[in-house]
Amino acid sequence: MTDIERANAGPPPPGPGEGFAWVDPAGRLIWWTAGFARHWPTEGAPALRAGDPTIWSEEFLALVRTLCEGSDTADPRSLPFARLLRGRPELPDAPAVELIRGVRDGAPGPGLLLRVPSDSREEAAALREELFYAAYRTSSNPMEITDVRGILLDVNPAFERVYGYSPAECRGRKPSLVRSRHTALGLYEAMWAALTDPTVGHWAGEIVNRDRWGGEHPVLLSIAAIRDRHGEIRYYLGVTEDLTERRAWEAGAIRADRLASLGQLSAGVAHELNTPLANISLLAESLRRRVDRPEVADRVESIQQQVEEAGRIVRGLLDFARVSPTSLRRVDLATAVREAVALVQGMRSPDVEIRVRLPDEPMEVLADRGQLVQVLTNLLHNAYDAMGDSGRIEIEGRVDDSRAEVTVADSGPGIPERDLPRIFEPFFTTKQEGKGTGLGLAVSFRIMAAHHGAIVASNRPAGGAAFRITLPRGPGEIGGRSRPREPAGGPDPGAGPAPERRPERRDVGDDRPSAPAP
Repeated sequence: MTDIERANAGPPPPGPGEGFAWVDPAGRLIWWTAGFARHWPTEGAPALRAGDPTIWSEEFLALVRTLCEGSDTADPRSLPFARLLRGRPELPDAPAVELIRGVRDGAPGPGLLLRVPSDSREEAAALREELFYAAYRTSSNPMEITDVRGILLDVNPAFERVYGYSPAECRGRKPSLVRSRHTALGLYEAMWAALTDPTVGHWAGEIVNRDRWGGEHPVLLSIAAIRDRHGEIRYYLGVTEDLTERRAWEAGAIRADRLASLGQLSAGVAHELNTPLANISLLAESLRRRVDRPEVADRVESIQQQVEEAGRIVRGLLDFARVSPTSLRRVDLATAVREAVALVQGMRSPDVEIRVRLPDEPMEVLADRGQLVQVLTNLLHNAYDAMGDSGRIEIEGRVDDSRAEVTVADSGPGIPERDLPRIFEPFFTTKQEGKGTGLGLAVSFRIMAAHHGAIVASNRPAGGAAFRITLPRGPGEIGGRSRPREPAGGPDPGAGPAPERRPERRDVGDDRPSAPAP
């Protein structure tokens, strides 16, 4: 296409940053687009709008005359915008203007179409802004933008999802909206000192945030200053990475190492104690047979009782230390529940009512049936002890395509908040001295971990404690997140809603040997 044809076709729809203008052979500006006008110097705008040809440089006017006369030897065919204007070589970053000869409808002769191409730097900047905003909106990490005073201007959808505050609720407030009591005010002072320091301008550290429901979130917070093209700070961008899962993994690794060490120690201590305890028992029995005096017989009986108590503790140590192989097979969890209930009811107080509510469909899971019964009997014994052998135990089962769960809840007093974090620590118990070893739940925890399941505990809103065990239904469904279906008969109105947050764990102790494997 010739220059004349291109001009006659008229200016195409301007692209981003693109501009056009028409100049007649005398150098008068006939029309222009906004993309062309934005490159004008402010003080020269009136003269340009008036079409005054004296604002053009001699170089440009010479090119206009040469091109309009039809010369094909005119060179160059483009000029930087600064060289179009008279006496304005200092215009910074002026784009090159393409000069295109053509004929305009209704004009007596040819003229010149001026085209300012799009600025690649502006296009890149616009693309960066678009990509940043897309990342800001779709990021799974909560993000917030504040002004230089630290006042919130916007938060992304992840912030609203995690902390429960909408952008409208956040605007005009400070980020301390989500401050936890565990975050000292002095930390914010250090943060602002770093952000306002011209040599730093950023800050990162671990803090604890609090959502609108009171839940706490350990996070890694990173804040960076957003500057304008003159280097002045205009905004701050804060990004948080939730450390909850990482802390849980770290705590799990520490717990596993601690359990392994304690297991080795427990096994050694148990074996060392077994021999002297057996000797004491034999000597006491020999003395009982040789002496007929009643007062001696009573004391020998006391010795035998203490030996049995010590033996029970030793068996608990061995249960804890023993790493039994787990043989996973298809097991009906409902059958294991009924078996454990029958076992415990036969040896404990009749003053405890046990209500069992299980779904009609089979609750098949991959499990070792003997170890599963052991966990359930431990939970039932704990419930009896917590209630003082009088009260009500409610057992509820749920199942879906990926997992099955059973909750054992009692009507006891619940567990003090201070004891919850130590729930599955070996040798920790809330029972009276001499009444428990604190090993039952530690053993149960290890069994559930070997089954790729979980055991958690919480205090019920209506009173009492509830332990929930969860097991996968197949190898490919470990960690499934489907919501379990309600058991037959509907939900238990006395149990309260299942907690949405990570449930607190608590140990009410257990002082009984493992249930025998069927």
